[in-house]
Amino acid sequence: MENRSFRKLGRSVGVVGLGAWQLGADWGEVSEADAHATLQAAVDAGVTFIDTADVYGDGRSEQIIGSFVKDKPGLTVFTKMGRRLPQEHANYNLDNFRAWTDRSRANLGVDTLELVQLHCPPTSVYSSDEVYDWLDTLVQEKRIAAYGVSVEKVDEALTAIARPGVASVQIILNAFRHKPLERVLPAAAEAGVGIIARVPLASGLLSGRYDTSTTFGADDHRNYNRHGAAFDVGETFSGVDFEIGLEAVRRLCPLVPEGATMAQFALRWIIDQPAVTVVIPGARNPEQARANAASADLTPLSPETGELISAVYDELIRPQVHDKW
Repeated sequence: MENRSFRKLGRSVGVVGLGAWQLGADWGEVSEADAHATLQAAVDAGVTFIDTADVYGDGRSEQIIGSFVKDKPGLTVFTKMGRRLPQEHANYNLDNFRAWTDRSRANLGVDTLELVQLHCPPTSVYSSDEVYDWLDTLVQEKRIAAYGVSVEKVDEALTAIARPGVASVQIILNAFRHKPLERVLPAAAEAGVGIIARVPLASGLLSGRYDTSTTFGADDHRNYNRHGAAFDVGETFSGVDFEIGLEAVRRLCPLVPEGATMAQFALRWIIDQPAVTVVIPGARNPEQARANAASADLTPLSPETGELISAVYDELIRPQVHDKW
């Protein structure tokens, strides 16, 4: 698998990683044995980067990953913090940062977290001098080796990229979310900030497996958060109306190369963006993990295909979501 560099960390990772939200069982039940099998399949397929958070399964995802990686050197694990309390600026303080990172260190079984990301905090947090001073303190205390941010909005990403200590920005980027291409990716490339592309399949919409009869369990955010009842609606189907998303996928399907799946095609589009460091699709079983990793083996999409993807976005998706995030 192609490797790309987190320049500020002095390390490279495989361009396809693994997002581990689903391993916390927030998308439906996943046993620990199944989670370990999925992680092993991903690693066997060349994945070296795993993304998690302290709230995924209330720490379950971190614990599973910690037990998996303890005897497997060479893997990079980033986690996130900040959503264990109400989303108020005042809760982003040094005492909480220490408590949250100590909990994640215990869950992952490490003395120092490789990198911790602020987990989509209130917008004002990104421009707080104190917050970055406190993150620097965590580095000095060796609780963390480095820090980054996960964002909802382009302006939040740009604010963070301007801070010299920020090593990475995690942002929603997929065939239904093009806005980061305009300013965020160029700014990150210039600043040497790594880009982690999250929600790459728009919560599964871009997998091509859904139709108008598809239903989701009561414990699946694609059911309970479809209108933003629990957290930012952009996290679910990238904020795209389900029916419109299905129509967009129908139009994209003829562009999928022979022998590839719709999901692999969607991941390849992200990989083709050179400023992306790693894309982090989720996987609930070994087959999905292997298929996701195989997207890195596809031939880069042609400029003509890219233009057709943009045309579908401009007609169906842009009017709905482009100015929101």
